[in-house]
Amino acid sequence: MTSNMPITRAELADRIDHTLLRPEATREDVAAHVAEATELGVRTVCISPSMLPVRAGSMPVGTVIGFPSGKHHSLIKAMEARIAVDMGATELDMVLDYSAIISGRPEEILGELSPVRDAAPHPVVLKVILETAAIYAEFGAERVEEADAAIANACELAAKGGANVVKTSTGFHPAGGASAHAVRVMARAVDPLGSVLVKASGGISTAAQAVEMLEAGATLIGTSRSAQMLAELG
Repeated sequence: MTSNMPITRAELADRIDHTLLRPEATREDVAAHVAEATELGVRTVCISPSMLPVRAGSMPVGTVIGFPSGKHHSLIKAMEARIAVDMGATELDMVLDYSAIISGRPEEILGELSPVRDAAPHPVVLKVILETAAIYAEFGAERVEEADAAIANACELAAKGGANVVKTSTGFHPAGGASAHAVRVMARAVDPLGSVLVKASGGISTAAQAVEMLEAGATLIGTSRSAQMLAELG
């Protein structure tokens, strides 16, 4: 058991979206994943849209939209969202076309969110993935403050467009996944908005990493390593 962790196993489990998005995952893999999620007592499962519907009992089911590039047309994303909800998804993790964040095109960000939110109205939980590591890589080390501002602005626009959660990463981009720095920037941006949460995802595989993200301001953790992570806490 890991000592001196400022969180219990049950508390961490309640923050985890137990994720299986490997393209090679079979329906049998997904069924086992859902069973594992139930056994672990995590918050939700997140699976590929082609794996819907899935028998999950009382476990909330999430899926991804416009994944992983975010380059799908907004109407395609809206159709994906509508189909996913019709097939039982209650949470949607949508990849924003993050080139609009990098180039500062707020009207495109809002224009992309509106049809998706219309297709999946509340109480469906809409999480908007910014792909923060790619944004920082594009701006470069000498322009971190500009990248911070772009990410903060994207969080505010996502909230305006109806997002319930802003999320760091897909976990599939070569630039990397979540960072505590990005989470802090996002948390500061949404804090005045009250009800918008931050989800850290991408490269989080240990309890210590999860705690780092939570302490930076995340509320939710996306990981495929839930079992190993929770085992560290007993």
